[in-house]
Amino acid sequence: MRIAYLVNQYPKTSHTFIRREILALERAGLEVMRISLRGWDSELVDSLDKLEREQTRYVLRDGALPLILALLRTALFRPLLFAQALALTIRMGRRAERRLPVHLVYLAEACQICFWLHKGTIRHLHAHFGTNSAEVAMLVNILGGPPWSFTVHGPEEFDKPHSIGLPEKIRRSAFVVAISSYGRSQLYRMVDHIYWAKVQVVHCGIDRMFFDDIPVQPVALPRFVCVGRLCEQKGQLLLLEAARILKAKGFKFELVLAGDGDMRAQVEAFVGDHKLQSIVRVTGWISSDQVRNELLAARALVLPSFAEGLPVVIMEAMALRRPTISTFVAGIPELVSPGKTGWLVPAGDVDALVIAIESCLDATPEVLKYMGDAAFSAVAAAHNVDKEAAKLASLFAASNASRN
Repeated sequence: MRIAYLVNQYPKTSHTFIRREILALERAGLEVMRISLRGWDSELVDSLDKLEREQTRYVLRDGALPLILALLRTALFRPLLFAQALALTIRMGRRAERRLPVHLVYLAEACQICFWLHKGTIRHLHAHFGTNSAEVAMLVNILGGPPWSFTVHGPEEFDKPHSIGLPEKIRRSAFVVAISSYGRSQLYRMVDHIYWAKVQVVHCGIDRMFFDDIPVQPVALPRFVCVGRLCEQKGQLLLLEAARILKAKGFKFELVLAGDGDMRAQVEAFVGDHKLQSIVRVTGWISSDQVRNELLAARALVLPSFAEGLPVVIMEAMALRRPTISTFVAGIPELVSPGKTGWLVPAGDVDALVIAIESCLDATPEVLKYMGDAAFSAVAAAHNVDKEAAKLASLFAASNASRN
């Protein structure tokens, strides 16, 4: 079966889970066309991402002229379908944060993609994220394209569901993927009960390399790592505040912030202002192999998020037999069991975060090994990328069968 994936930007350093999913589907026997709106000139650090970029078709790379021609061709040869798509585009644009001209660009993108899919005999189109890529996929379907679906990750989609038309997209899709039970519950809130059966849970999966040659012994060094975009929702500034408190109490430890983002300047300013340079290191973006090495060198992962979907890095840490310190947010409690695979604290509570880190520092090697082994067993059972891709493949096949 030939399918296509549509992503706003692909590949992307912080979205390696999409690459893993695509490669797992190909191992399962599907042919996958990669389509991205942008990303052909983005900076990449992972060699696998660079290979993916060579296989990806970019809608916006050649400028406006191909899109205008695609739109005119569609209006001329499929006038009724084009009129339906245009009417929906106008309706979506009226209630959205982005103005109508932006949505008309989405329509032009859909015209171009629809041509590619017909030429490539694609049987299903799947989009990642419920934002503009899902709107483009929806318009492709109205223009005569194949059945479509999309994966909702959160938290951005849950912050503004109506301004991005998420209920409309759910109703019009063949099915919707949530990456956690929490995510599924949020999608249930947006549509009538008759549409609930469309919402399916398919977890993000972990590469097999994370399960290979894993040292079973915990790390004795008091080193912690936080992996993720440097942004307000990940809570790195709260973690740095906890580090400041722990240092003042006399605790000896290291903290690695692996990632980059809009808040890097604020993070580095906090580190400098509070003289934390001797214990805090900011890496910038690093490759998947480097993330793996940072996790293996750490006693635990710390992710004090304020908002999340279901962080893939927690799965990676658990696969590497490392406990996690995180928050009672979104799907995280579906992964981390307090006292068994790590520690959970209320989001935004710096005192609770300090206590959890102290508990991890005080934990014996036996406790850390118990947590690491339990974490490995839990993630191996629920987040094997090939098993989760098999679920997706079944959903694609069912959608194609119902079309026929």
